[in-house]
Amino acid sequence: MTPQELRSLCLSFNAAVEDFPFSPEISVFKVLGKMFALSWLDNRPLTVNLKCDPEDAVRLRGEYEGLIIPGYHMNKRHWNTVTVDGELPDRLVRELVEDSYDLVVAGLPRAERLRLDRP
Repeated sequence: MTPQELRSLCLSFNAAVEDFPFSPEISVFKVLGKMFALSWLDNRPLTVNLKCDPEDAVRLRGEYEGLIIPGYHMNKRHWNTVTVDGELPDRLVRELVEDSYDLVVAGLPRAERLRLDRP
């Protein structure tokens, strides 16, 4: 997956926006003000921090050792850093990004979830 494909994927979700609150090099993708992905799109290898269910986070780290690690500068229980330089299937990366988005949306107030068509 290329940086452009990752950016497009993150922005493809309802109400998703790209923001740069930390520095111009760090893309933060948010839904209604809540972060669901963070990436240094110019870094090689390309990585993205994604929110993850704690049990799934541990399982994924074991299953994809070295490619999925505890979230860099994030809460290690709830975030993973995923290397998206081609060793992981793009389908899996897409699923992980969508899962991260869904977890963040699930934490939003019901009225906001309904506006996003995600009850």
